[in-house]
Amino acid sequence: MHLRPPSIAHGITSFLWALFFGLFIWIGGRAVGFSSAVTFIAGCVGGFLIFLFVRVYGEDEPRRP
Repeated sequence: MHLRPPSIAHGITSFLWALFFGLFIWIGGRAVGFSSAVTFIAGCVGGFLIFLFVRVYGEDEPRRP
């Protein structure tokens, strides 16, 4: 029996990375004392840029069998 992880679309993986790091930026900014609005905007912009980066450069090239 071969156990394999489920196949997940690359867009979903990119979104999850962006969501995690966007929340990390937002919570980290709030923890060090920045205002909520500034950290929310920075988290959204950072999350969007992370989404684009992972979406474009994050997928491995398929290997030849």
